[in-house]
Amino acid sequence: MDQTAHMAAYKVGDSDTRPWGSYVVTRVGANDAGEDVCEKDITVNSGQVLSLQSHDHRRELWRVEKGELTVLLDGVVSTLKEGQSIVVPVGSIHCMANKTSSPVVVCEVQEGLCREEDIVRYMDAYGRSTVESDDPRVQKSLAAYKNLLEDVQG
Repeated sequence: MDQTAHMAAYKVGDSDTRPWGSYVVTRVGANDAGEDVCEKDITVNSGQVLSLQSHDHRRELWRVEKGELTVLLDGVVSTLKEGQSIVVPVGSIHCMANKTSSPVVVCEVQEGLCREEDIVRYMDAYGRSTVESDDPRVQKSLAAYKNLLEDVQG
């Protein structure tokens, strides 16, 4: 039996409010390779950081629609301005943060298995469950995430 069959697929109009902001699903479908595609508009509120996470079955493209986004990708922190984008490969350790005083809007395009269940959290600023990992990439990213939290939360 397909292990992913029990996972809920996104639908256009799905939305959720999270401790860091919110998202709304704007498009779902398939790419030329037949993989699931899901597009979300994500709003990251001022001074907020999403969990440090990875995905086993999807890659993502983040394009900043409004504001300035701080990105942590495999231990490296960078800043994306409006109109800029970054690719988040399958299995990479990542998070997005907003170090500015205004909300940031990001268009996230997921390709692969587009399900909330495909999130592995390593650290979370809001007390959600996490997993431990000895992977050197995770350890490097955890150190950067802790620094990012200090920067954002003061």
